[in-house]
Amino acid sequence: MNFGGGFNFDFGRVKMVYALHSSSMPDGAYGGNPAGFVISSEGKKIYFAGDTALTLDMKLLADENLDLAILPIGDNYTMGTDDAIKACGFINCKNVIGMHYDTFPVIVIDKAKAKQKFEKAGLNLTLLEIGASEEL
Repeated sequence: MNFGGGFNFDFGRVKMVYALHSSSMPDGAYGGNPAGFVISSEGKKIYFAGDTALTLDMKLLADENLDLAILPIGDNYTMGTDDAIKACGFINCKNVIGMHYDTFPVIVIDKAKAKQKFEKAGLNLTLLEIGASEEL
């Protein structure tokens, strides 16, 4: 699979989309291309953004009729909450599961403040505990 391409799996369709992030290994080796995915399964569509900054390419997903977006919100290494809120406008999706936060000291977030910002923007933010799951 490559950018813009998709594939039909047993569970549904997956399309590979752009993400914007550095990609190198600790030893300096090339780490591949950052990517996100639009997953269509059982009548639902999910955008998994992967490690990414806010990018105008996200606007290409506006007409995908996404049910859920999984977006990074930790800042520093990826976009933070403010850019994730902008991303929701770009992709036309109101339901978000936050990711890439609280795993390192530099990306610890104020969860209450993040939820408040999303709510003020008319968006639903779910923050899962490690090991938890969510059913769509």
